Amino acid sequence: MGAAALALAPLLGHAQQVEVALAGFAFSGDAASLKARFPYSLGYQASLKAAGRFPGKMLFEATQQMPPEKLKLVARIDELKGRDQAIAVALVVGSETISVEQIAGLNKLFVLIRAQALFFDFKSMSVVRAYPISFAQIDVFDRAPTAAEIAERVRGVYEGAGGKPGIFGRFAGTLAKATLPSQTSRYLGVSKITLKPEAASSIPDYLTATPTVAETWAADLVGEALSTRASVPIIPYSKGYAVGNVMSVSISDGDVYNLKLPKPDYEISVEFTRLVKREFGKSAAGASYIYGLVSTMKIEEPVSGKVYMNAEFKNGETKLVPVTQTYVDDFPAFYDAINGLFVKLSEAVASGDTKWVKSAAAAPDIDKQIADTRELVKLCK
Repeated sequence: MGAAALALAPLLGHAQQVEVALAGFAFSGDAASLKARFPYSLGYQASLKAAGRFPGKMLFEATQQMPPEKLKLVARIDELKGRDQAIAVALVVGSETISVEQIAGLNKLFVLIRAQALFFDFKSMSVVRAYPISFAQIDVFDRAPTAAEIAERVRGVYEGAGGKPGIFGRFAGTLAKATLPSQTSRYLGVSKITLKPEAASSIPDYLTATPTVAETWAADLVGEALSTRASVPIIPYSKGYAVGNVMSVSISDGDVYNLKLPKPDYEISVEFTRLVKREFGKSAAGASYIYGLVSTMKIEEPVSGKVYMNAEFKNGETKLVPVTQTYVDDFPAFYDAINGLFVKLSEAVASGDTKWVKSAAAAPDIDKQIADTRELVKLCK
């Protein structure tokens, strides 16, 4: 991958916008398993085509509303074939989670789509960089939701819901700020996720059905926080549907690419040690609870063995439960605690402000660890 990066160096200068082909909408993993892994997303794609709408065109239109600052998008890969510049970007959907849970006579529908804005060189068939994207929607029914109602929520996740941009809008927003690596760029990636029993027991079954699903969910959450808050690309987590460090991508127009994933120069290991719930206060109106995560993050350079960060962090979020509420779903509050920890840590790395970190970390040298990690992040942009 180092040779590929060097070959790309002349075309990734900062003097002018780099032409990048929009490869369109895609799914990761082997084509034979797509129907089993993405039933609703494939159904959504089919419904668009039946209505004369196409995901690739919708993506291009979204980027026109929010044009990239440092890239010049062209509509098709064909426009760049035969040129020295051979970079393409695709919205690659990596996971689709659809869950219906029965809770106190109600049915809770959870829809989560995780994806990547994936840049690749379609001559060397290697990943150049990636920015993780996700969007989730939760709805509650007094009966089991129909297939049509689930499909409608999936559409909202892609196109936007509740006044928030969906996957398409977030893809355009990511490209608006995206950059391509210089000759000296390094790669950062989540390489190991550990879910201790004290943490896994508080995560819903649909996210812990298999170790691969749980680890990928956790790795994507960590990677997305770093990518969005510290403005650094993250190499896709390769466990699951990347075999031999090769990622298979099926584009909606029928093309299938097997892309080589670069090995991270800096590896992130994260342990979810435990999730805890504690009562914080109580009154006639209800009770408040603190939901917390204890987690350890380590960032190191595997070749030299240099460690940039190795510390335990704690984060808690408060939830008020009215006395009239007969059932409490703990996971949304636990999710806020998990996401909040990595968002706050990423913001500390981005800004250098260690106020939150000093109260959340156990390591006495946390200031130095944050400073070292800030320098590392600069090398990966």
